[in-house]
Amino acid sequence: MQILFISLGCDKNLVDTEHMLGKLAGHGYEMTDDEEQADIIIINTCCFIHDAKEESISNILEMAEYRKSGSCRALIVTGCMAQRYRQEILDEIPEVDAVLGTNSFDKIAEAIEEALGGKRSLILDSLEGIPQTEGKRVMTTGGHYEYLKIAEGCDKHCTYCIIPKLRGSYRSVPMEELMREAEQMADDGVKELILVAQETTVYGKDLYGKKSLHVLLRKLCGIPGICWIRILYCYPEEIYPELIRVMKEEPKICHYLDLPIQHGNDEILKRMGRRTSKAELKAIVRNLREHMPDIILRTTLITGFPGETEEQHQELMEFVDEMEFDRLGVFTYSPEEDTPAALMEQQINEDIKARRQDELLSLQQEISLELGEQKIGQLLDVLIEGYVADENAYVGRTYGDAPGVDGYFFVNTEETLNSGDLVRARVTGALEYDLIGVVEDEFTE
Repeated sequence: MQILFISLGCDKNLVDTEHMLGKLAGHGYEMTDDEEQADIIIINTCCFIHDAKEESISNILEMAEYRKSGSCRALIVTGCMAQRYRQEILDEIPEVDAVLGTNSFDKIAEAIEEALGGKRSLILDSLEGIPQTEGKRVMTTGGHYEYLKIAEGCDKHCTYCIIPKLRGSYRSVPMEELMREAEQMADDGVKELILVAQETTVYGKDLYGKKSLHVLLRKLCGIPGICWIRILYCYPEEIYPELIRVMKEEPKICHYLDLPIQHGNDEILKRMGRRTSKAELKAIVRNLREHMPDIILRTTLITGFPGETEEQHQELMEFVDEMEFDRLGVFTYSPEEDTPAALMEQQINEDIKARRQDELLSLQQEISLELGEQKIGQLLDVLIEGYVADENAYVGRTYGDAPGVDGYFFVNTEETLNSGDLVRARVTGALEYDLIGVVEDEFTE
């Protein structure tokens, strides 16, 4: 039987998808990307913000048409939207045969069997523990980089965020399981490990009694074949000295951190339920740059949070201008059901949100271009991703570029390169978010 899998949302959701694909491959199912040929369609959904929710609903309704009239014999919905709106999906979309909650993806084979047997099912496990993920993941990222999800859930309870209700409290994946998974990835040719969780910086506190991300990193650095290790989703207030030390001492760890700060005004930060002030954020960034002058810092902001005044927006603009983050994303605030922020007064008009978002992104574009131009002349290692025929150039990423969210390095060379090659190139030019260069040295190991 052939399965079509649609994975929506974040990279953490993608990891769940790859575990499900691995489990199904072990049961003899084959994969297809053709809706008309699929016997089973599975949609791993997201509902973090309004746009993600709309995308999930659109995909479910579109695939429901194949359940009505095509060869599709079972339509299954998993992930965050399935967790949040499980009964509504079953009640309002009769074509859906099974709904699996966020902590139940390891039951995907059982859900298919029940659906093919004519039984509609809701599989909703407690948001405790970690689903069993024995077996080999099916990698969908191209093979030379892969995400390693080190924990599930979150304990922060920011006022705008629904994730703790959908994913549960913070649960670290045991270190031995992560090592087994990472070693298997390295055996399959993965060169870059990207550590993800709702928050990576408190990894191990629940299992080992203290923050243990630095311990995990030391172990991962010992795996042959892994060249880069990248850390995403680090809450700034949780960064600690041992983490900085291991980043400085281990050459495989990219001097790159993703710090979701969300705003630069103290009143807004407090209303968001964040645990840092503007002064503390400045001190954290200054400390990181003092220890690692070449560190690339990425952050995300929310604009148009309830009650945000024009003055507070301008303060955020000034903060961004002063901090000169290397990478920056901006979301307009999305009021989500069952969150405190959705009930706050002084909700902001969508047009104002969009205008403020544009202003922040325009400012960041200027900063990014200036920072890129400062790199002209530098030698950087570049992990090749592919070839762009129109540009007659290869495209890759440096240690400062996470896949899917950051820029690219366009490389000119007479050599024939393959995806996954790691080369050294000199920067010869800069665009708003990308770099241009030429291969100069032999391939690095």
